[in-house]
Amino acid sequence: MRAPLRSPSGPRADGHHQVLFVLAECVPFAIALLVLLVEFTPLHVLYTGPLLVATPALAAVTMGPKGTLAAAGVAVGVSVATASYNGAWGSQQVYTNFLALFLVSVASFMTSRSARTRTENELNQVQRIATAAQDVLLRPVPTLLGPVRAASMYLAAETGAQIGGDLYDVVQTRYGVRMIVGDVRGKGLPAVRAAAIVLGAFREAVHYEDDLMEVVDRCEAALLRDAAVSGAGGAEAVLEGFVTALVAQIPDGPHIDVINRGHPPPLLLCDGVVRPLTPTAPLPPLGLVEFVSGPPRRADRYPFAPGDRLLLYTDGVIEARAPDKAFFDLAEAMVTMRDHSRKEFLEGLHQALLRHTDDRLADDVAVVVVDRSLDEGQRSAGGPA
Repeated sequence: MRAPLRSPSGPRADGHHQVLFVLAECVPFAIALLVLLVEFTPLHVLYTGPLLVATPALAAVTMGPKGTLAAAGVAVGVSVATASYNGAWGSQQVYTNFLALFLVSVASFMTSRSARTRTENELNQVQRIATAAQDVLLRPVPTLLGPVRAASMYLAAETGAQIGGDLYDVVQTRYGVRMIVGDVRGKGLPAVRAAAIVLGAFREAVHYEDDLMEVVDRCEAALLRDAAVSGAGGAEAVLEGFVTALVAQIPDGPHIDVINRGHPPPLLLCDGVVRPLTPTAPLPPLGLVEFVSGPPRRADRYPFAPGDRLLLYTDGVIEARAPDKAFFDLAEAMVTMRDHSRKEFLEGLHQALLRHTDDRLADDVAVVVVDRSLDEGQRSAGGPA
């Protein structure tokens, strides 16, 4: 499943710039109010016509076509009111002001509409490019992979974005079904680049390395190699650009092998009970190999029987906060929707996250849900497929 891009309900700019933008939108109407104060007081000897003529042009800069029309309408209303109050009808000055106001309003409206159309076309083009990039980087997870059924969801927190620093993939290999879910520290294009490097190394290594730990090592080596080649600042840059990752393998037997490199543990739903698959020995994220000590590590093995559901996710899910700062309870959501299909579960999880955060996700979200097929259990027991 590919979740649609979620658009937040309000601007995501920082508070300082947002205040400045609101103040800029108020300038045309403040000018109209100033003209009223001048014309309805003894200060009406001042000539205010040029001020009103400028209001549609100022509105076109920040408010778009509708705002420009609104400012022009306010300017016309103020002009009619002041001309009537001062008994200026019939003078050449009044009609000259109205003509100038009409011409500036039309020009401002056409300019604003043209700019809006051009911006929308550019955004649509960027959206198409982002969609194509997402299909390459985060390709859809196949529904049927050997003994399991899978589905995925990705939600980008940044407005107008469709890809970010979260990554996932599920691949069927001769060693079993292999999966990865990860989260790159940082945002923007560097995070997307790091995600692409890790995914590229994973997609190649899963088909040639029989040891799951070797697959993880190949992903880390690719990340370190890129940091060294790009000259991004050496070891300090690597520390700033590490990747938390979880790599899992589902063989034919009723179990799952997991290697966790600093990532939130997956959740296993079995008989209506959810439990985290916590690692026996914590390991640092990818890119911090110098912090790995002790004997060589191997994958942790957990039961994964037919009918069980496994959920792999990034921290954008469990760290999603409500307006009262409460964290999202992912385990409770799994239990509540335990009878849902994979598609229904992801749709329900999507809506639950938006409700919990008041439609304002603070971080990207990547989720992969995997069900162990009951047919596999029947085949293992000698029953009909």
